[in-house]
Amino acid sequence: MSDIGYIRVSSEYQNTVRQLDDVKLDKIFIDKTSGVDTQRPQLQAMLEYVREDDIIHVHSIDRLARNLKDLNELVDNLNAKGITIHFHKENLIFKDDQDPIKKLMFQLLGSFAEFERSLIRERQREGIAKAKQAGKYKGRRKTINSEAIVEAMNKEGASYRKTAKALNISLSTVQRVMKEYKHLTL
Repeated sequence: MSDIGYIRVSSEYQNTVRQLDDVKLDKIFIDKTSGVDTQRPQLQAMLEYVREDDIIHVHSIDRLARNLKDLNELVDNLNAKGITIHFHKENLIFKDDQDPIKKLMFQLLGSFAEFERSLIRERQREGIAKAKQAGKYKGRRKTINSEAIVEAMNKEGASYRKTAKALNISLSTVQRVMKEYKHLTL
């Protein structure tokens, strides 16, 4: 039996110290990325690492997942493997023998985390719309100009994937730029 810690913050610049700082842990997995889905490197590593009778310690429910579906899947799958999850802030412990009241609390708190995330996205969209109206929002800065992508794509043997890899950009960026370029040249 091991005590495993899972810590998540939303960005590289946020501090992880306050999460689980008073819990004695055998191993800690730390993600510095959004909790929008479960495809997080350290979460996946932790899921591969944990074994039956281990206890996963998480600061709060929203640190594990930001939507109810992912939260339920994670907890149910871990419990099915005999792994316990302890959410410290909410003081909830989940084992494979679920107490109906505890399950209800979990569902409610998970719903609040999802609701909170929805509110944040809505406020962000409203803020961007107002900034655009005021002429203050220009979008994200380009990391590479479109001409460099078109030039690379015009080389012999070029493909979307090869160009993306050579320029260290995403495949979708190459596809979008080439779609715009073809539209302009027609």
